[in-house]
Amino acid sequence: MAKKGNRVQVILECTEHKDSGLPGTSRYISTKNRKNTPDRLELKKYNPIMRKYTLHKEIK
Repeated sequence: MAKKGNRVQVILECTEHKDSGLPGTSRYISTKNRKNTPDRLELKKYNPIMRKYTLHKEIK
């Protein structure tokens, strides 16, 4: 039986990429502790299409 915990998988999507009009998307999968971080996660990650570090926000 799988154990139920506070750690869940989240999808991070680039915010600057949507506005740029370039094709494709930059997404990462990460985990977060739902108990310690109830808000949406925001991290600076590398966007290979734009070739720079951009802000990625949790979606869904």
